[in-house]
Amino acid sequence: MTEAVSNEAPTDWASEAMQARIRRRYAQERGFKALGLLALTLACGFLLLLMASVISSGWTAFVQTQVRVPVTFDAGELGVTAEQAKANPELLRRADFEGVMQQSVTRAFGNGAVLVSDGAWLQLREAAMADPSLIGTTKDMWLIATSNIDQLAKGRIDLQAAEGDRPVTDAEIAAWRKLGAAGDLRKAFNRTFLTGADSVDPELAGVWGALKGSFLTLIVTLLISFPVGVLAAIYLEEFAPKNRWTDVIEVSINNLAAVPSIIFGLLGLAVFLNFLNMPRSAPVVGGLTLALMTLPVIVIASRAAIKAVPPSIRDAALGIGASRVQVVFHHVLPLALPGMLTGTILGMARALGETAPLLMIGMRAFLTSVPQGLAQPATALPVQIFIWSDNVSRGFLEKTSGAIIVLMLFLLAINSLAIYLRNKFEVRW
Repeated sequence: MTEAVSNEAPTDWASEAMQARIRRRYAQERGFKALGLLALTLACGFLLLLMASVISSGWTAFVQTQVRVPVTFDAGELGVTAEQAKANPELLRRADFEGVMQQSVTRAFGNGAVLVSDGAWLQLREAAMADPSLIGTTKDMWLIATSNIDQLAKGRIDLQAAEGDRPVTDAEIAAWRKLGAAGDLRKAFNRTFLTGADSVDPELAGVWGALKGSFLTLIVTLLISFPVGVLAAIYLEEFAPKNRWTDVIEVSINNLAAVPSIIFGLLGLAVFLNFLNMPRSAPVVGGLTLALMTLPVIVIASRAAIKAVPPSIRDAALGIGASRVQVVFHHVLPLALPGMLTGTILGMARALGETAPLLMIGMRAFLTSVPQGLAQPATALPVQIFIWSDNVSRGFLEKTSGAIIVLMLFLLAINSLAIYLRNKFEVRW
């Protein structure tokens, strides 16, 4: 049998035609790299633009304007003496600190002066409970300013606009200038924003109630979606027979991962609230709803992590006499767990930013107290941002951006945890 002999001449790589082809190929490679670099630059540019916009609008939410007021803790107005307060501090909780505040502001700035927040009397109560000897004395107190004075002090109101277009009155502008000239205004860290709950007054509104509601909701979501999702992935990948029914289940899981989140909100409304009569606006209901949404993502991520474990691990374990269950739970699962945890945490980060499902189950209630349990009414941080963004008061604009900053920091912490777990436990083959 004779071999076929090619009559084609060998390629002349030094010829002009081949050199031109090589130059075109290298030019295409450089063009592709340039396009990739351009895409990355645009993505980073838009991200920086977003961050700059949010931070420039929201950093002032962490700053609070305060007014110095000489406060007279009149025992007659309070209805309790210093001796009685020391003997029974609970009497101060029922004392009329609001009246004391109003009298002190009137004496200092005159009748009709609206310079101090309506909720500033809580500062007086807190100070008196910490030191009952204040009763019967006069002390300079730095009280929370109203939203308009706060916005003026932060330079967020255009004083050049026409009078009808300004959200403040001429009297407030004059009072702000007078206070500033007298040194009776100062800016301090806004502790209320990080420790308080929602309020009708923007200067008293805080994110802690919504943040705790989000945390409780995510706890329920994690406790349900992670074990169910991991066990489902193990069964489908290691034990389920390969037939038409498992194919239908796999396709259904992939489709559920792409279903809009509001559909899960409707499901939670129909099942958990209307059928099971569970408490509305409760973190337990929000957690169950978000668990349904997160479950397909965790199943898909867990199956991918299980597939990444080399078959030799299974073969070696079976070769020394391990059962199928022992192979999975003693060898495959520990090696796949980092990938499972990473996928789970990223799914939880997605759940943290969801608003539509929580709106459907009623977690948009106006709550001025911090939730204390899973069954108590609560709201979530994305929902709180949505509510504040819909408020017409100018003071809530910076609160909205400030809450977005808190949400982004929370998401950054979750994603950093995912990266840490992946780098710590990941095994490279």
